[in-house]
Amino acid sequence: MQALGYELVDLDAHVGGRGLLRIYIDQEAGIDLADCELVSRQLSAFLDVEDPLPGHYVLEVSSPGVDRRLRTPEHYQRFQGREATIRLRTQQEGRRKLSGRLLGVEDKTVLVKVEGVTWRVELADIESAQLIPAD
Repeated sequence: MQALGYELVDLDAHVGGRGLLRIYIDQEAGIDLADCELVSRQLSAFLDVEDPLPGHYVLEVSSPGVDRRLRTPEHYQRFQGREATIRLRTQQEGRRKLSGRLLGVEDKTVLVKVEGVTWRVELADIESAQLIPAD
């Protein structure tokens, strides 16, 4: 996908009776339907030849959306200043969910300001995170 000018942002894969391979792509200018169709055609051709997943599945190509998931340190850094919700693997200081402004990343620690308090959360302690759509 990088050769086509797109970043692979995320993917979901579910194999079995109703298999699904959902690919999320992005680029600086944003993603539209034509981008998804182009990547879908290219990826379908590759998957037909390589057949990396067992059984039948549906391929979907999508943009990450306004409430995109955050997975890598680069994601947290890129969206510094934006509001996000972070779900922790285990409770910390009586909380399992943090909603606040992303302040960036230091090493493998995400900084997020919640209700005026700066939290330092290790990436390994994050179960899931996603942006909160701007109004």
